[in-house]
Amino acid sequence: MTPDKLSLNTATVREKWDLASCIEGCARHGIGGIAPWRDKLQEMGTEKAARAIQDAGLRVSGLCRGGWFTASGAITQDVIDDNRRAVDEAATIKADCLVMVVGGLADGSRDLPHAHELVEEGLARTLEYARTVGVKIAIEPLHPMYAADRCCVNTTRQALDICDRLGDGIGCAIDVYHVWWDHELRSQLKRAGRDRIMAFHICDWLMPTADMLTDRGMMGDGVIDIPLLRSYAEAEGFDGLYEVEIFSAENWWKRDPDEVLETIIKRGRTVC
Repeated sequence: MTPDKLSLNTATVREKWDLASCIEGCARHGIGGIAPWRDKLQEMGTEKAARAIQDAGLRVSGLCRGGWFTASGAITQDVIDDNRRAVDEAATIKADCLVMVVGGLADGSRDLPHAHELVEEGLARTLEYARTVGVKIAIEPLHPMYAADRCCVNTTRQALDICDRLGDGIGCAIDVYHVWWDHELRSQLKRAGRDRIMAFHICDWLMPTADMLTDRGMMGDGVIDIPLLRSYAEAEGFDGLYEVEIFSAENWWKRDPDEVLETIIKRGRTVC
């Protein structure tokens, strides 16, 4: 995989670089795209960031993130308004999609079916607005270990069931960290097809893993067969960028970001 097929999720170097530094670093290393997180985007200013990204010749593989529909146990207007702002930000920076981490159980709740209902309602209301400005919505299924606190959509099948009910303009963001274990992944990516595989995130699952949130591995350092999973997506026509998203509090976040980008490029060529 050549550097122009890679995209840097800014979380990978968030402890060291602001968004302007990420944009400059990607351009300098020949990386083809970038995926900002909303806090970094807002810190820089959405319009200013959009101009800088365009001037650097970068594609935006996605904006992280919208969602979080479930925390209060109801869909509030504040949540809808924030997701509409996220849609507008995605439109401004010309993101391929707005990635949705939908939320887990409401505070103090054990009612998982109700959480699913809230998620679908929130997605439907956000999608209705997103269609008017041409932004695609990408549900990111997260590993089941996050079902209670971060995301109650945990498989590609679950995400696509929602997509089937909601219609055009919504699909999936596939993160190998979250779905590598799923024996249905190949068939579900076939079901998704090109139009609904909207993003593809890469990193690795370390053995052992010290922390389930902030101990992701660099590609090639863990147990995920990234080329195999990549082949499943490409067989369905996926031709987007491969977004590197590594949360690594005790390793990569402590390193010089240029070293991190150099390693990403090397691993992209050799193990992805």
